[in-house]
Amino acid sequence: MASEGREGEHPSVTLFRRYLRIRTVQPEPDYGAAVAFLEERGRQLGLGCQKVEVAPGRVVTILTWPGTNPRLSSILLNSHTDVVPVFKEHWSHDPFEAFKDAEGYIYARGTQDMKCVSIQYLEAVRRLKAEGHHFPRTIHMTFVPDEEVGGHQGMALFVKRPEFQALRAGFALDEGLANPSDAFTVFYSERSTWWVRVLSTGKPGHSSRFVEDTAVEKLHKVMSSILAFREKERQRLQSNPHLKAGAVTSVNLTKLEGGVAYNVVPATISAIFDFRVAPDVDLKAFEEQLQGWCRAAGEGVTLEFVQKWTEPRVTSIDDSDPWWAAFSGVCKDMNLSLEPEIFPAATDSRYLRVMGIPALGFSPMNRTPVLLHDHDERLHEAVFLRGVDIYTRLLPALASMPALPSDG
Repeated sequence: MASEGREGEHPSVTLFRRYLRIRTVQPEPDYGAAVAFLEERGRQLGLGCQKVEVAPGRVVTILTWPGTNPRLSSILLNSHTDVVPVFKEHWSHDPFEAFKDAEGYIYARGTQDMKCVSIQYLEAVRRLKAEGHHFPRTIHMTFVPDEEVGGHQGMALFVKRPEFQALRAGFALDEGLANPSDAFTVFYSERSTWWVRVLSTGKPGHSSRFVEDTAVEKLHKVMSSILAFREKERQRLQSNPHLKAGAVTSVNLTKLEGGVAYNVVPATISAIFDFRVAPDVDLKAFEEQLQGWCRAAGEGVTLEFVQKWTEPRVTSIDDSDPWWAAFSGVCKDMNLSLEPEIFPAATDSRYLRVMGIPALGFSPMNRTPVLLHDHDERLHEAVFLRGVDIYTRLLPALASMPALPSDG
């Protein structure tokens, strides 16, 4: 066990390491321990605490610091409590020990995604309260389950509940990604996840013969069309230095299913593709293109959607937008260089944006390699503590936002 609260360790770092040791790892997260930890923090900070069970064993914890003007909409600080599985044999240190090396790097699953942000919110609020601050807008911190498995038993259900409506969120922050450079990445939209199964049916037969109209040949045609599209998008990204991954549509073939024996031509075979569709794509036209590729391959080729997000939303990053102006203004004052991007994968922000709530994805980690979901996920304690400083400056600016038309 790494020493906890070792000589001279910053108390915020000690708290972070305590939270990292809670095994909220999919597919069987210890949510009970996480909720108890967060409740305890809420009590210590004198915050209101509400627990909403959105599905059996799936609890959203809400910690609330009331504002002085309840007529104004609130600031929502969202984070998820679950983390992805580990391949322990590939780690230098136990992924749930929160080991800190001599240089100050903390190794643990969740250091970047996204237990750092949860503790940064809490510690920023603790500091501001200790300094005696009060702000017009209420600040709610929501800690949600199941984000790493799509949020279907978490945020997706929570936003439909009266308890969520009662929060009256006017603006939200959620997770982002590390940035290896000096800059900080901030995300204002994300790509739509489409998981597509293409099923091909054809004539079976003995595999010693040239069987006509086989399922495999037709599936191969669709695969060729989709992979040619993939290459075109890859080239588009590579040839334009101003484009980031989130601005183009990616696709990968992730599963092939079918076949019965080594010497039998199968009657059916299927392929699963993971599309991440850029927010500026016309989704109806894109689906029609997919259907067209299936039709062109021949009779008996169909597609079905395993997952299909059809409501991409973009949060304004125009200087005339008051929320963006407040957020980017603080960053400017702190000499933080921002790189606005479209998130390449999916976060719970998508559920918030569909509810009409502007949301920015921001995990303040610069000079840090992107290691979410990777072996040896780690974060330097100095980067973590700088993040607490950043939120300590951001929260007053956001929670002091004067009344807006949207507050009506």
